[in-house]
Amino acid sequence: MPRTKSDEFSFVSPAVKYLLFFFNMIFWVIALILISIGVYSRIVKHETALACLTVDPALLLMIVGILMFFITFCGCVGSLRENICLLQTFCIVLTIIFLLQLVAGVLGFVFSDKAPGKVTEMVDSAIKHYRDDIDLQNLIDYGQKQFNCCGGISYLDWSQNIYFNCSKENPSRERCSVPFSCCLISKEELVGILLSQILINQIQDQIKLQNYNKQHRSDPWS
Repeated sequence: MPRTKSDEFSFVSPAVKYLLFFFNMIFWVIALILISIGVYSRIVKHETALACLTVDPALLLMIVGILMFFITFCGCVGSLRENICLLQTFCIVLTIIFLLQLVAGVLGFVFSDKAPGKVTEMVDSAIKHYRDDIDLQNLIDYGQKQFNCCGGISYLDWSQNIYFNCSKENPSRERCSVPFSCCLISKEELVGILLSQILINQIQDQIKLQNYNKQHRSDPWS
């Protein structure tokens, strides 16, 4: 029996259907990558100083990846198969996440006076373990470079680290110093310092030459 136009008609727009599938597929792949990175980091580094950051980044990556995988799976299959149940699950989960973010924002505003203290404690703990883990070290250096800062509150925070502590008993070569990421020099400053040093060297050479000539100058009429 030949199909009529009424049989071929659908209220579902193919553009909306495949656009939703395409974007969910992208985030589905990202979720798999996050899970893989989290699992790899957890296997390679069993106990790490990054634990001082309250939440283990590897564990956080796995949780976010699994959550994204579940949500995007419902979106992909639901849009492709036009499954009402999966699409409703997709919408409900996204709504819950949005509401949780809203609640977190409100709580952050209400308890804004306590938040700086918690952040300071976390930064101080990270500073103490700065040399214990290369990943933590790179993370702190990146943060100090990006935000043009040195320590949590001031450069004095680095005295909490056993390598940078300024006590007389500290045998470290880095005693009474700070990490290199605290010393931010722009390209313009670097060029100015270089040119200034060249000019200083030239002036010093000129003075030496004048002194030499003065000491060894002979008077033909004497």
